[in-house]
Amino acid sequence: MTVFLSAAAAKRIAAILAANPGKSALRLSVEGGGCSGFSYKYELVEQEKPQRDDFVIEQDGARVFIDNISLPFLDKAEIDFIDNLMGQAFAVHNPNAIASCGCGSSFSIA
Repeated sequence: MTVFLSAAAAKRIAAILAANPGKSALRLSVEGGGCSGFSYKYELVEQEKPQRDDFVIEQDGARVFIDNISLPFLDKAEIDFIDNLMGQAFAVHNPNAIASCGCGSSFSIA
C-alpha cells in the first residue's frame, strides 16, 4: 500500500514540526464519524519512533505516521496542502472515497 505526500504538504508539515519543538511527526488516521461516515484526524506526535505497524512517509523534512488500521482507507491517496483565497488546509485526495461532505473533512467508501 502506498500513500503520497505532495511537495506543498511536505513543506508545510516540515515547517509545523520545526515550529513545535518536541514534536517529531504528523499522525494521520481515519476515524468513524462525520456526516459521510469516516473522517481524517491530524495529530502532532512526540514519539521519535513510529509504532511497530505504522506506515511512515519521510520527505523533505516531513514525517507522517499512518496506523495499519487507517492505511487501507488511504491506499493510493495523496496528502496535499492547499493555500488559496479561501484559506489554508490539508486535503486528502483519496481514490477510495466514493462520496464526501461539502466541507471535505469526511468521506464514505464502497
